[in-house]
This record gives sequence, structure tokens and C-alpha cells, in this order.
Amino acid sequence: MSLSEPDHELVVAALGREPTAAEAALFENLWSEHCAYRSSRPLLSAFESEGDQVVVGPGDDAAVLALPTPETADVPPAERDADDYGDTYVTFGIESHNHPSYVDPFDGAATGVGGIVRDTMSMGAYPIALLDSLYFGGFGSEESRYLFEGVVEGISHYGNCIGVPTVGGSVAFHDGYEGNPLVNVACVGVTNEERLVTATAEEPGNALMLVGNATGRDGLGGASFASEDLAEDAETEDRPAVQVGDPYAEKRLIECNEALVDEDLVVAARDLGAAGLGGASSELVAKGGLGAAIDLAAVHQREPNMNALEILLAESQERMCYEVDPADVDRVRELAERFDLGCSVIGEVTEGNYVCTFDGETVVDVDAEFLAEGAPMNDLPSTEPTRPERDLPDPDLETAFEAVVSDPNTASKRWVYRQYDHEVGTRTAMKPGDDAAIVAMREVAAGASPENPEPVDDDGTDPASNPDDTTGVGLALSSGANPRWTSVAPYDGARAVALENATNLAAKGATPLAAVDCLNGGNPEKPDVYGGFEAIVDGLADACAALDAPVVGGNVSLYNDSVAGPIPPTPTLALLGTRAGYDAPPARLDGDAAEDSELLVVGPSGDALGGSAYLAAVGGTDRFPALPDDPAELVSSLASIARHGGTLATHDVSDGGLAVALAELVRDGAGADVSLPDHPTAFEETPGRVVVQTTDPDAVAELAGDRPVFRLGDVTTDGTLSLSVGDESIAVDADAIRELRGVIERELA
Repeated sequence: MSLSEPDHELVVAALGREPTAAEAALFENLWSEHCAYRSSRPLLSAFESEGDQVVVGPGDDAAVLALPTPETADVPPAERDADDYGDTYVTFGIESHNHPSYVDPFDGAATGVGGIVRDTMSMGAYPIALLDSLYFGGFGSEESRYLFEGVVEGISHYGNCIGVPTVGGSVAFHDGYEGNPLVNVACVGVTNEERLVTATAEEPGNALMLVGNATGRDGLGGASFASEDLAEDAETEDRPAVQVGDPYAEKRLIECNEALVDEDLVVAARDLGAAGLGGASSELVAKGGLGAAIDLAAVHQREPNMNALEILLAESQERMCYEVDPADVDRVRELAERFDLGCSVIGEVTEGNYVCTFDGETVVDVDAEFLAEGAPMNDLPSTEPTRPERDLPDPDLETAFEAVVSDPNTASKRWVYRQYDHEVGTRTAMKPGDDAAIVAMREVAAGASPENPEPVDDDGTDPASNPDDTTGVGLALSSGANPRWTSVAPYDGARAVALENATNLAAKGATPLAAVDCLNGGNPEKPDVYGGFEAIVDGLADACAALDAPVVGGNVSLYNDSVAGPIPPTPTLALLGTRAGYDAPPARLDGDAAEDSELLVVGPSGDALGGSAYLAAVGGTDRFPALPDDPAELVSSLASIARHGGTLATHDVSDGGLAVALAELVRDGAGADVSLPDHPTAFEETPGRVVVQTTDPDAVAELAGDRPVFRLGDVTTDGTLSLSVGDESIAVDADAIRELRGVIERELA
């Protein structure tokens, strides 16, 4: 770790002296790209983040949103007012753990889960759902498979042990991630106004307490490490910068945090993540315009002879920093002991500087706001991405269909989500493998209370014990990005990512409430890389604004370059929506209603194949599809169609186009006989379209308004997809489709 010369000069000018070794290391980490967003913060003002539903927006550990009442859950946010929101809050946040997951895929991914869960806890919320969006090099690469397996194992181990269901996410493979995978994890929690905690210190004289695991030497310099390109020897040389997780300690910390919040013992909280204790404690007091006096020797430690810098910057996991009223310190200690957690009073909030002492020596004495928020922003040059022309090949239908359906990006991800416990907590109403997950938030009858974050029925029973109750609000969740789209057209590809996630929600009858993003890019000092990053920021911001989905939080991860080069610009979006109830139509055909139903596709075509699995499989180039200019109205119409009583099945059209969507809908005893005019129609990936099986096509047309509705063909009972494209025809039964789509499970068995 070393402070750059320009930063060193700024620090010396502010302090009026040379920084101590501990101060220099703190500034180097807290002013790193990972913590300070020096190259991205100037761009982030493009995002709209306000709305009646937004209780806490960007800048805290997680955003806080008010849920609409069951009566207004189907109303788009733009049509609600403040009175349409109830007493239940959800938190929403997202983080990346990219570099650590390359060096040590198991621990890197596992501690990414732990970190976003603690961000949720620090808002006074109980974590109820996880989503993970994962990106790896080509599936044929031995290294990519090793990283893929290790990351999935790390996520499943940690999430399963702490009892938080992983309900959704995405997986993408692309040669641009060779040597630099991405692991983006989002978390949803539940709380209410009485339980809400923030990361803003409030009162000088209050105690600062550290609760959780003992501090060791793991994760030293993690923030700095995450702000550099990965070197060829990173797997060995950077291993000390990767944290080691203990999910069983995290589970105890979750329950201890609940007890502390139950008893109103927490004034403010911050989890210990990037830059460890130094980062958490300085940011906590800086947000309140205050300072701190911290005795580093008081920190409970698990390794002997740790020095001040190690105690300050170690990123040992499962630790929380709390601001506590001095009168409550003993009770906090009692609760920590009950859950077998370490506990230290490490200092107090002050009105002065951020001061740390160690063995009687002052090792840090700086202004907290200057340390936590004073990093100068970068002004970097950029070049605008180029646009490809149309040059399409002409393969036969069978070859194209088999190549696209067996592409690892479009293939079944069952191998992944079957390793996750997605049902723990009894809230998961729509499980992984469909367009969006749905988490049940049962109707508030007697009202939530600080003692019980979950609503209770009038008789005092837990409504979760009644799985047939579908009267509450369904939280619909979707997350992901498509690197093929954003490689071809960063701006429009990012817009398409937002619309695709919104269409996932709409296919299950939900409309967006709010979004968080994880913006991943390569080395921003390269003008072409920064140009692509600027484009995905603007594209995502414009699309979310058009969808009436405020972006209430996020994460930026740059310097994702390896010896193979920069990653594709990757704007992971996690989108949360609501609907009344949680009984949504599935993404599979109903063969029993074959004779009484029709198969339709609703939504406009973009008439292009740029960024598609089709071109990735057979070669060629094309412009990116044109996107609809009324996304909020389109999504609302699609959601209304999904909620209609005549709708039997819904599935969005995305990776692989209509051909893949139809293949995924087919099952034993339920097939489809479909005719399409040409290959672009069969394989284009324009988002904002949903395949619908309905017994009432007239109602679908009415709800669609002036948006296109096309009849695809007939639902059959033979479990076969009979597909005609132009003058070519194929017939593929459910077994053959499962074989094609099972490439990941088959190769990793």
C-alpha cells in the first residue's frame, strides 16, 4: 500500500505535517477508487433517486423503501402518492466482490454475501432474500469453470448457513471476463419506522462499540487491492487481501443485531467492510459531522502482536460498529455474550478530530470528514463507442436453434440454484428458474412493531404459518446484465438491461418500485474503457427514469482488468417491484388448456440481432435492436396482462429470443406449434416482450392498448416445440430440449 504523490501532497497540506504510517494507509484505502468512487462519482448524479417510496436513498449502507399497501401494490409508483404506502419498510442494497473472487473464489464470494447482509443489518433490518449476478470467462475454459464452481459453492455455503434464501440472480459467460470474474450480490431486508437505524453518528459522548468476531490480519488492504488491475500472480501474491468468512458467526450476529434493535440499544451502526475498522468508524462519525476517540488496543483480537495499522485496516468479517448510549453499554455486552460474540468498547464519539491511539501513542489525528469524504475526483478522457453494421450469416434453422438453446448463457441454470436454499424463511412464493422471484410480504393486520418486524394477524399468530394466505404484497425481484448487449452498444445495452429486468417483473404481474445497481468496468484511465463506462451509466440512468424506478443505491467496481484485458462494461441492475398477492402465472405451458387457449407475444420488435446469442453462435454483426419509447407504460400493460384471470402462462423474451423462450415454455404434456417469418424474428432479443398463453386473447389485446400483439400459434399436448421459420421446420420434444439446455449441469456433473 502506498499513497500516490498528488494525494500525499494534499494530505500534507491539510495536516500541516507528514502523515503517520497509519494515517497514510487510511488515506490510501479510503481515497481508493473502491471507497471514494473517484472516477465514477461525477457521473452518478445522472441517476434519479427520489420518490414517495424512498425513505433512505443513496449514501447509507442500504436504501430503505416503504412498501405500498396490498390495495395499491398493483398501482405503478408514478400514480401513487405518499398515503398509498404502509408501515412496512424493506431495505435494498448491492455490493461487488470481484477481485477477491478471482484470488479465492470460495471465500471471495462467501464474504461478499456476508458483507451485503451486514449492510442490511446496519439499517435495523432483518435479511430475507439474496440475489447474485455472476460473470465468468468462456464456459469452455478450465479456469472459468474452476472459478464458477468455487464462487457458487461459496455463495451457497454462506447463504445456506446464515438462513437467508438466495431467490434469484443471473449467470453470464463471456471471454472478456477471463482472469477477472464478477460477483455482484444484492440483499433485501425487512424493517419499519421504529426499528430504522442509519450510519450517522448522533451524539458526542456516546460509546463506540465493536461487536462480532475478533480482529485478525485477514483482508489487509482489501480496498486498495480492489482498486487495481489484477496481475498475473494475483492468486498467490494478493491472497492476504482476501477476507475469510465464518457464516455461523454471521448468523449469531444477525440474531444479536435483532435483539439490539428490539431493545432500542443502537443509536447508529456501520458494518465493517472495506478498510475495516478505520473505514467504518471514520465514515460513521463523518456523516454526523463529528469525530471520535478510539483506543485500538481495546479492540478484541484473535492474533498476537497486531500493530495499529493492522487493527485499523484488517477486513476480518462478521463485525459491526455501533454507537451506543453509555447507559446501555452493559446491556449490549450481555446480549453479545448471549450470542457468543466478542464485544469491545473501543472509544467514544467526540466533537473533535478522528483520533486513534495505540499503547499510549497517537497514531491517527485527522478531520473525519476530510478522511472519509475528501478524496479529489478524477477528470478522465473518454472516447465514444462505435456501432456495428449489419452483416448476417444464413445458417440452417436446426443448426442455429441447437447452438442458441445450448449456449451456456441461455441454458438452464438449475445446477446453480439447486445448490442454494431458496425456501428458508417460508416467504419464497416464486422460486428460482422463472422470470422473477416473488417473496411474500403478508398483509399487515395488527401492525408491525419494534419487537416483531414481521406483521402479525389479529389473533397474534405468525401469518407465515398459513401458506394459503395470498392477501399481502408480493415482492418481485430480478437482477442481472447482459455483457453481449453492452459490448455491442454500451448505452442502448444498458437501457435494455433495465427494461429486461422490468419485463421479468411484469411477466409475473409486478411493476417496479426501486432499483440498485452495481456498475462494473475496466481501467478508467483508458479512454475507450471510460467511454464505455460513461455510456452504461447514462443508459441505465435514462432507462430507470423512464421506468419510474428510482435508483436508490449501488456500488461501483472499476479496474476490472487482467492480463486478458478489460471486462465488458457491465451494469448489473437489481430491481424490486410489487404486486397484490403472490400467485403469479408460471413460465411453462398449460397442456390441459391447450384447446381453449392461444399463444401470443406482446410487445414491439426491435428488428435487429446485435448482441444476440444467435450472432455469438453463428457469426456476423448487426446493430442493437431499437427499444420502445414508452417503457413504463409498456411494463404496466404487461403486468396487467400477467395478472388477468385468463392468463395461464407468461415468459419474457430475452437471451436467445423467441426460439429460446418457446423452448423454455415447453414441458412434458404441453408443447407449441409456432410459425415465424425469418431468423431475425426467431432470435432477436429485444426486451419488453412477453409470450402469453391465454384463454381470453381479446382481453390481452385490450390491456396491451396500442402495443403489438401477435398470434404465435397453438398450444399442443405432445410436449414438442414444432417451429417453422420461413420455409424451414424443426420439431424438438421436451426431452431433447432438456438435453440441449442441460449443458452446464451435464458438463459439471
